[in-house]
Amino acid sequence: QVQLVESGGGLVQPGGSLRLSCAASGGTFSSYRMGWFRQAPGKEREFVAAINWSYGSTFYADSVKGRFTSSRDNAKNTVYLQMNSLKPEDSAVYYCAAGPASRIVWRATSYGSWGQGTQVTVSS
Repeated sequence: QVQLVESGGGLVQPGGSLRLSCAASGGTFSSYRMGWFRQAPGKEREFVAAINWSYGSTFYADSVKGRFTSSRDNAKNTVYLQMNSLKPEDSAVYYCAAGPASRIVWRATSYGSWGQGTQVTVSS
């Protein structure tokens, strides 16, 4: 059973940076894609970024392109989301998710395993 554990959230000022981590266990991830989603109060969960475990191909929502970077460490079975130039509208609970790399990257239903989420708050 795949388990995902996020960490790295917190409070940061506008323009600041945070790095989220997602440690994965309980599976063989070579054919997986790891996704990052976020959900703000009163809003639907939205796609943020994703990375294919095997070749490292990355995907980003337009709202974060150029500011966020997803990467992976195969030896540690961990993926990262480096978030720079953070804005108040980036505030949300961030989730990592795992699913087959063959599925639609931005769709939440493409991912079968989810972490517990980590809060990111961007405020002065």
